[in-house]
Amino acid sequence: MSLRIAITRAQPDAEETAANVTARGGEAIIAPLLQIIPMAYDTNVEGAQALVFTSAAGVRAFPDARRLHAMRVLTVGDATAAAARAAGFDDVRSADGDALALAQLAVRTLDPNAGKLVHIRGTHVAGDIGSKLEAAGFTVDRRIAYTAAQAPALPEALKQELDVVLLYSARAAEAFHSLGGTCGGRIAACLSQGVADAAGSGWKALIVAARPREDVLLDQVFTGGAPRLAQALEPLLARA
Repeated sequence: MSLRIAITRAQPDAEETAANVTARGGEAIIAPLLQIIPMAYDTNVEGAQALVFTSAAGVRAFPDARRLHAMRVLTVGDATAAAARAAGFDDVRSADGDALALAQLAVRTLDPNAGKLVHIRGTHVAGDIGSKLEAAGFTVDRRIAYTAAQAPALPEALKQELDVVLLYSARAAEAFHSLGGTCGGRIAACLSQGVADAAGSGWKALIVAARPREDVLLDQVFTGGAPRLAQALEPLLARA
């Protein structure tokens, strides 16, 4: 038997994660805890030297990628960078990390005096990238393009027998608990320490990605990582 892995990401990102889980031999159980809801916002970015995206949802919410294909784009990670390139942007640079890494990328590659940065974001953002950029001397124009709303009820899929629950944001972890999710006997696989903090205690084990990347997290899930985690996973992997 394969590891039964619940994917709590919002659609359409959940489908991509499911494909990656399946490719590693796991059984992907899609159970979104959040729903992306677009919001009306000012899409005029005249005077900006670059756009900042911290999620693929932000990229999808921006309507002028092909018309503004030459505008420089900074992203927090490679998945968001891939979404920006697919949308039509040509000059895309990934921090391949977290909010601090993105601020450091901006300092290395941009001039605070060359124009403002427009951050296309959701109502909730991990790491407060805007404040970090402002601390580095940049002017940041925050545009809220979507909200990640909590599911109205715990997905039925999360009431099934599961081995691992993937949690990619603190919001998802909070929604899991708010909706009455059960931790006991399950492993929480978290994209960052901040997500793990929100996931809390009571789990069979906690996995925290060594880097905030899906491929790194899934590698740790399927290979066992630390000794305590390996011990928790051993009977599950033996079923495969």
